[in-house]
Amino acid sequence: MTTTVPQVTPARRGGVAAARARHGAGRVLAALARSVAIFVPVFLVATFVTFALRSLSGLSPARIQLGEEATPEAIHRIEAQWGLDKPFLTQYWDWFSGVLHGQLGTSWVNGADISTLIGLGLGVSLSVATFALIIGVVVGFGLGTLAALRRTTAVDRAITGFVTVISVMPAFVVGIVLVAVLAVGLHLFPSAGYIPAEQGFGPWLAHITLPALALSFDVIADVARQLRASLVAAYEENYVTGAVVRGLSPRRIFFGHVLRNGLGPTLATLGQKFPALVGASVVTEWIFGLQGFGRFANDSAQAGDVPAVQGVLVVSIVLVVSFNLIINLVLARVMPASQRGV
Repeated sequence: MTTTVPQVTPARRGGVAAARARHGAGRVLAALARSVAIFVPVFLVATFVTFALRSLSGLSPARIQLGEEATPEAIHRIEAQWGLDKPFLTQYWDWFSGVLHGQLGTSWVNGADISTLIGLGLGVSLSVATFALIIGVVVGFGLGTLAALRRTTAVDRAITGFVTVISVMPAFVVGIVLVAVLAVGLHLFPSAGYIPAEQGFGPWLAHITLPALALSFDVIADVARQLRASLVAAYEENYVTGAVVRGLSPRRIFFGHVLRNGLGPTLATLGQKFPALVGASVVTEWIFGLQGFGRFANDSAQAGDVPAVQGVLVVSIVLVVSFNLIINLVLARVMPASQRGV
């Protein structure tokens, strides 16, 4: 008796591929819908709390402009000019409507447009933070993968020790060392300042390299440790054992099964890192003479410029939520091998 092996036709292969594509698109759309459903109420609550901080702070543009000796009549006149004599909810709605149109208000200190001021600083910080994230992901990915592939060996222990050391090194200390060695000592990079990319890619890259390196150490450490732990855990799963029994090559097992399952926690870690790099770089910006987003936030808070601080908080909220939305979409696209029944 002859057994006939069913043939997989090109049409059938195309149908399977199309079904997988539809399934993948469905996962991405579902993740997008969930993220948007979370973003809207979070944004509303966060902006309301942010605006309410002005009332709780007790600060007033009149006291900033006129000083502590201002008369009650002068204070009332200035506050009326800024619309602060209106009911709280009316003030909030006027401000929130402007936020939805990209208008974050006017500075109490110098009367400048806050959106413009934040845009200037944000361009600097995003350049440095993006480059720092790229360095951290590339180096951390390489170290974490190598440590997992050489787990329990001297290479694994050396990498673990290295990332432990750099994880406790403050960015401002690393920045000072980089300036002393690479800028002052070897004259490889400028020690301070910033040149926009429109004025030349080379000078722009040279000016952001040292601050990006200083900020990347923490990202390298977190990515390497998280990826190493996730990959080692994935290698111990039953679906990897099954893939080995089926005779799959180590390369296919790693890229097709282990890596796809190990990327999830690492990507979730990155979702918290990028906004932190943008907002928590005040000291680094001082060291390298950068007028960035973090330095603007610090200066605004010290000056009591409440509208500027509110604008900083709104932009920070958007950065956090937007980057996490991107991470969620990537996670939805990366389908874990264990869910395919391998």
